[in-house]
Amino acid sequence: MKKAIKVLIFTDLDGSLLHRDTFKFDEIKDYLKQLISKGVFIIPNTSKTEKEILQFNYELGSNLPFISENGSAINGLELLNSDLPKELILSRQKDDLLNIFKNIVPIDLQNKCKWVSEMNKKKQSLIFGLEDKKLKMALNRKYTIPFIFEGTKNQRNELSKIIKNENLYLQEGGRVINLTDKVNKAKALQIFVRFLKKNNKNIKTIAVGDNYNDLEMLKKTDFPCLVFNDKFTLDEIPINNLITTNKPSPEGWADVIKIALVKINEN
Repeated sequence: MKKAIKVLIFTDLDGSLLHRDTFKFDEIKDYLKQLISKGVFIIPNTSKTEKEILQFNYELGSNLPFISENGSAINGLELLNSDLPKELILSRQKDDLLNIFKNIVPIDLQNKCKWVSEMNKKKQSLIFGLEDKKLKMALNRKYTIPFIFEGTKNQRNELSKIIKNENLYLQEGGRVINLTDKVNKAKALQIFVRFLKKNNKNIKTIAVGDNYNDLEMLKKTDFPCLVFNDKFTLDEIPINNLITTNKPSPEGWADVIKIALVKINEN
């Protein structure tokens, strides 16, 4: 007997599921709960920290598995299959990355990098759009180091080239650049799915994003979804079968998911 289809929704949070400015999702909270009650697995796959995602889970009232800090760690595989591990660490620690960075990057380029952790609280709050407890959670990073780059595009490209020799990468989000290990949302998604397919091959994946750092993740899924973002046009997105919406988050998230689920049922 063929196993029922297991639907996994890998989703970015800020600007995709959460409102871009308020970080709220009240408008679709009931829809999220409805999906979960029907056996659909929602998996945050985001640059957010573990503590931030746990706070999201608390606000939703559900214990969701998740991928944190741009693919650095996977938590909660055991929620989908009790034989799987609770946590998979895919990245080196942030202090290790920073030590390598300081040893290989010329001082003139280092001086163009303004580490968010070294800024005063007011600047940190302006960059992240967060205050107090939520700002503290956003800064509580284990594997990635957010910064603002104050150089030219050519200098940024030079920096990226230098650090790649040590398997370090720059991942650009909507608010900051993150110094990361050789990880990303797409690789973590593939590892997550690979573990699950050991016991059930009949899996369909949906991925939802809104920014450039989500595109590789979208390319690695069965049903790629893009929530409206006025930073770029669809002509810039070389992804086949892309599901889109002209609504921003959080309503746009519900729109693309509904379309994707119809497509899954049609297959």
